[in-house]
Amino acid sequence: MTHRVHSTLYVELWQHSDKFASHVRMSVSTFHDLLAHINEGIRRQDTHLRRSISPEERLIVTLKFLASGESFSSLHFQFCQGISTISGIVRTTCDALWDCLLEEFLPQPSPELWLQIAEKFHEVTQFPNCVGAIDGKYIRIQKPAHPGSEYFNYKKFYSTILIAFADAQYRLIAVDIGSYGRNNDSRVFKNSVMGRRIYSGEMGLPEPRAFPGTDGPPMPFVFIGDEAFQMCGNLLKPYSSRGLDQRKRIFNYRLSHARCYVECAFGIFVGKWRIFTRPIQLHPDVVDQVVKAAVVLHNFILTKEPSPSDPEEVESALPGLQQTSRRATQAIMCLREDFSQYFLTEAGMVSWQDRML
Repeated sequence: MTHRVHSTLYVELWQHSDKFASHVRMSVSTFHDLLAHINEGIRRQDTHLRRSISPEERLIVTLKFLASGESFSSLHFQFCQGISTISGIVRTTCDALWDCLLEEFLPQPSPELWLQIAEKFHEVTQFPNCVGAIDGKYIRIQKPAHPGSEYFNYKKFYSTILIAFADAQYRLIAVDIGSYGRNNDSRVFKNSVMGRRIYSGEMGLPEPRAFPGTDGPPMPFVFIGDEAFQMCGNLLKPYSSRGLDQRKRIFNYRLSHARCYVECAFGIFVGKWRIFTRPIQLHPDVVDQVVKAAVVLHNFILTKEPSPSDPEEVESALPGLQQTSRRATQAIMCLREDFSQYFLTEAGMVSWQDRML
């Protein structure tokens, strides 16, 4: 026991915060805050035969697994715990992270929270009435035993899907986890609970309001996405790349500039939790547990340690969804026209939009 990682290396790492952070992807103080949140959820009773593994060690084992992507066999040798014990620790701790952090760090947004997100988005990106940027990524997994074909995607590997909205601080504000990888475009999103709420206008968004700096008609609050998503009254995507005039190119650039925040969020997510850089050697149900834990940890750490990253400088290694060419209704296309026209007005233009085309 005296030679295992927890009783040697990590005891020394407490004294070196930079080295500790490189192992578990957070500072010592953030780690202790996290442990306080989930301590009771992962504590186990001692028995007359053996002492239980401490909550601290359970959390470190799980963070090491997420941060490195090492196998249970590798962690078994490092922590001197059986492979099945390591597996159980990771699963129960991931569940506890989700259960204990969900309400505070991935809450159901209220109209007031949507307004706060929109204000920050406009402050940082100058995109009006935007309540989040959406993107979908494949999470690579090993081939499941049954039914493997459901997880085999058009890029010829096995996967599940993570769809997320991000705010202008790189936090994930809503997620859909665990759809089959075979569903490779916006259909998987439209069929999800979150997608159905957006396309039916049931996301609880604030009442429409005029664009900043104008006294024009009220305009709806919107999410922004790429070509993989079908537009609706609360979701905008770029114009097709063919036959673009100056106005449409400016709109596409402004939308792309704002949408970088979800790409950056995924980049931070994967950069911190390296398990997602390779196929995860677990059953899909356990993969979902891992993804859930990583999502709430992402938000928890950003709350404690805001990221200084520039969205132009962080890229995600996760493959994106297939593009779709479904045509929107005339009313929705007119909505996009209203946004693009606003970017040409004195109130809506920015000094750099023409230089960047």
